[in-house]
Amino acid sequence: MQDAFPENKFHIMTVTKEKIVAPEDVVVKFVGDSGDGMQLTGTLFSDVAAISGNDLATFPDFPAEIRAPHNTIAGVSGFQVHMGQRKIYTTGDMCDVLVAMNPASLRSNLKWAKPGATLVIDSSTFEQKAIEKAGYTVSPLDDGSLDAYHVIKAPITELTKESLVDLGVDKRLAERTKNMFVLGLMFYLFGRDLEKPLNFIKQKFEGKPKVVLANQSALRAGYNFADNTEAIKTTFNIGPAPMQKGLYRNIHGNIATAWGLLAASERSGRPLFLGSYPITPATEILMELSKHKSLGARVFQAEDEIAGICSAIGASFAGSMAVTTTSGPGLSLKSEAIGLAVITELPLVIVNVQRAGPSTGMPTKSEQSDLMQALFGRNGECPLMVMAASSSADCFYKAYMAAKYSLEHMTPVILLTDGYLGFGSELFRIPDVNDLPDINPPMADPNDKNYKPYRRDENTLVRKWAVPGVDGLRHRIGGLEKTNIDGNVSTDPLNHQLMVNIREEKVFRIGDYIPLQEVYGEDTGELLVVGWGGTEGALRSTVAKMREEGYNISHAQFNYIKPLPKNTRQILEGFKKIVVCELNNGQFVNYLRMQYPEFTYLQYNKVQGLPFHVQELNDTFINLLEENHVNQK
Repeated sequence: MQDAFPENKFHIMTVTKEKIVAPEDVVVKFVGDSGDGMQLTGTLFSDVAAISGNDLATFPDFPAEIRAPHNTIAGVSGFQVHMGQRKIYTTGDMCDVLVAMNPASLRSNLKWAKPGATLVIDSSTFEQKAIEKAGYTVSPLDDGSLDAYHVIKAPITELTKESLVDLGVDKRLAERTKNMFVLGLMFYLFGRDLEKPLNFIKQKFEGKPKVVLANQSALRAGYNFADNTEAIKTTFNIGPAPMQKGLYRNIHGNIATAWGLLAASERSGRPLFLGSYPITPATEILMELSKHKSLGARVFQAEDEIAGICSAIGASFAGSMAVTTTSGPGLSLKSEAIGLAVITELPLVIVNVQRAGPSTGMPTKSEQSDLMQALFGRNGECPLMVMAASSSADCFYKAYMAAKYSLEHMTPVILLTDGYLGFGSELFRIPDVNDLPDINPPMADPNDKNYKPYRRDENTLVRKWAVPGVDGLRHRIGGLEKTNIDGNVSTDPLNHQLMVNIREEKVFRIGDYIPLQEVYGEDTGELLVVGWGGTEGALRSTVAKMREEGYNISHAQFNYIKPLPKNTRQILEGFKKIVVCELNNGQFVNYLRMQYPEFTYLQYNKVQGLPFHVQELNDTFINLLEENHVNQK
């Protein structure tokens, strides 16, 4: 089937508007009803930005309901893209461009638009019933409430239908392609080529020629509308960002986590086994690993969280690199089995993609509220390593290192990411797997005639990993306490004290192998901003901006939490004030108080299911610095 327009026309259209602006960065947000295709629109828009050489970070924001009520604020789905010709650390605070597909999406997101921002609004949907359902009394398109913005009112739904009349497309399909009309309009607004999305449509709907034709036609119609409307006076030109040479792709945090685990499996020589139960926002890790049987991955979708982790422990006993993935509620259910992995001293990676709680909470919103559960949420003295990833791309490296430490130190490791990282995306420079650190599991030697299951390395206290069925490596394993060295079941009180101490010390000694904590800025000064995990982008952006303005401020972002880096005390004692910033009510700061009680800690906490904004952090840090006139401007 031929395309509706000749192939050689879509890529030679030129921008002829009166003004072209070239800002360093732009924040664009697409919002609409859950069925309006905003996630796909945002993904395609950001993918083309990446191909164009922009650095970027994205974040999808959608309701937990499978089909929320139509035209309601509860049903609004969004996708935010922060792109630029400089390094991008966050998904952005306020929007430069807001695309709103109905009254509810405009009402719920207008507060995130900058004064003077461009608003692209589907005026077709502003019928009286939808206006009232969104909580308006009169249409915001007519009451002057949008006068502070540059508004592009376009009857997008109706124009999309009109563009497809000659194709014989049914009404429902025509309405579903309106997101492609929006995408075409936005590509014009940003001077983008249509070739990539046209090819994507052809591949995505292969075998459905009418769907391909409808979507491609709607895309071109949106572009042509933008080219001809008088409402668009200004277009954007975002040039490529300076980046290290290499092969890049736009990657979501959950995909990066899966890839990091695959790389660790390859480097360790241990086959990957994932035993998991689907749970928002971690399910995509399971889905991605299930695609890679050719790389040796074995994926078991269990009937519940407990079965998932227990299957992984069984796979670890059998010699596999074992992983289980979950979110906060699932981590609660896995707690007893984690204790089993601790007492048997088997390697196991537990990935917790945190979400807002307690209980079911807000499943699609992000928080850092599972740290205390990761550190202490088990019965008995039950130590294990706890790590956290700091960006979507960093999920790859932290997943790899979590597997490395788990395998080499024969201990479970909890890796904390969150929904903001897992669902979000950024540019990822694909590494050569051979450049990653070696992984050397302590496999038991079948020729060792003196093998004992709990004989340990003197430096690391790590026992050997014996695979069942190997002659000469027979040993007991299970949840009952064992004697040191021999591994016999024991209820001896002194032996229990010894084993408890050994397991704690073994985790503590991993501190000899993790990197020292780095500080962005001076090693001493007036104010140290401390964060952990996924807040790095907002904290680093704020501190960098303030340092350029002359403030005496530094930043330390922790990825290794138990054990903490060995130079943590040295860093903390170098500053007059320490403020710990978290998306919870103060879990890491209280952990620091336990470890280093000699210091005074200030706090900045946010529990809204939203990430930090640079502006709120900037105002907070300036206030802290200006107390007692400690700022050095």
